[in-house]
Amino acid sequence: MGNLADSLHWIAVTLWIGALWAIGYVAAPLLFVTLEDRALAGMLAGRMFGVVAYIGMGCGIYLLLFRLIRLGVMSFRQSFFWIVLAMLLLTLLGHFGVQPILEAVKHQALPRAVAESVLQDRFAAWHGVSSALYVLQSVLGLVLVLQQPTAAP
Repeated sequence: MGNLADSLHWIAVTLWIGALWAIGYVAAPLLFVTLEDRALAGMLAGRMFGVVAYIGMGCGIYLLLFRLIRLGVMSFRQSFFWIVLAMLLLTLLGHFGVQPILEAVKHQALPRAVAESVLQDRFAAWHGVSSALYVLQSVLGLVLVLQQPTAAP
């Protein structure tokens, strides 16, 4: 059972960080370059970021529990634990704190697109907060990956 738990640990790290980078820095920008309808691109990107948030929540909780069960209080002495906790908190803040505000601003702008409304500046400010949280998660994820031991060839 230990080998399965160990494997799931590394799969969770790979899935979470890979999803952060693939969606945030490849798929979402590609939507805005490819689609002429920016509202559609934004809606699709938003849904993908929502999926990434739930992936992050699941992986983050698993990784924290795995470390706590495996190492007990010693896990509090490892940067891995604190990086994962910070990433999880940033994910929760972005998804349950900032995203509802962005959705509310979009809803208030109706029937116009938010980019064509007087709420454009408010949306841009909260979008900037969301982007900053995402970049911080991505950087922490990179640190997490870089500090992992590599297998000898």
